[in-house]
Amino acid sequence: MDECFKALSNIHRRRLLIALLDHNPQRDNVDVPEDVHEREKSLEALQIDFNHVHLPSLEEAGFIRWNRDAGEVVKGPRFDEIRPLLELMRNHADELPDDWL
Repeated sequence: MDECFKALSNIHRRRLLIALLDHNPQRDNVDVPEDVHEREKSLEALQIDFNHVHLPSLEEAGFIRWNRDAGEVVKGPRFDEIRPLLELMRNHADELPDDWL
């Protein structure tokens, strides 16, 4: 459970995992969403974090498989372990704070 919450602790990872619920694989859509910015970081810096921190972290946990060469992310072997939390968040998005999803 701790690993699931760690994976969901970042908005970029949450959005990618929720996107995978309906669209597996994600092709050419592994970029930081433009509407998600951190005041201290530029979009370019966030993209570097995404490619060097967030995607590798999710892949290491087994929630995704990431083909860097093809720019493709698919559900990993442990995706079903995090699925109930993702579905809960997606199904109750209107009840959650705006910056959660």
